[in-house]
Amino acid sequence: MTNVDDRPGGPGRGGYPAEKSEPRETIEELKARIPGWGADLDPADRPAFPREQSLESGAHWDIPDLQPELVPRERSIEHKFLPPVFGTAQPLKGLSGMIRAYAYDRFSEGRVAHWMLLVLGDRVDVVESRFTALAQLKPDNIITETGILAEFKRDGIGSRFGRNRTDTKHMWLDPVIVAGPTVLLGWVAFRVIRRLAKG
Repeated sequence: MTNVDDRPGGPGRGGYPAEKSEPRETIEELKARIPGWGADLDPADRPAFPREQSLESGAHWDIPDLQPELVPRERSIEHKFLPPVFGTAQPLKGLSGMIRAYAYDRFSEGRVAHWMLLVLGDRVDVVESRFTALAQLKPDNIITETGILAEFKRDGIGSRFGRNRTDTKHMWLDPVIVAGPTVLLGWVAFRVIRRLAKG
């Protein structure tokens, strides 16, 4: 995680100037090192030429005002700084947050491990949310949320057969995936409550 004071331009300032900085290497050096680099530098080579116009951005700032990082936000290791604006609606929490933070801190976005850990974090978050809802006495309504009623009202079963649908191959597994976690959670909750009642 990046501390806001570590970002360039002074405490809390980011590296997003209004004007582009010059590359460290010359155009010739980049062309020699990277095949195809700068293929569209000549406006005549661009498909939009001559309609394309180079206009001033009109930005009234040199470096935009940055959103304060009140809570450390995850960011890819490819990026040195957070962008000027970032989301705060879903802060990291619990075990799922630890998994997601590890994915960002340890692995590049180009690694499969990064994305698999994020998927794992999502699955763990679902379980955590269901336990939280149960603890708040607001468990998920599996009757409406799984869409089981639509199976009877919209001819769900009849629509699957005689139409060459490929999902009939895994239809037997759907109830396990959809309702299985809820049934398992209910069983665990029952066992815990029963043990506490006996204790």
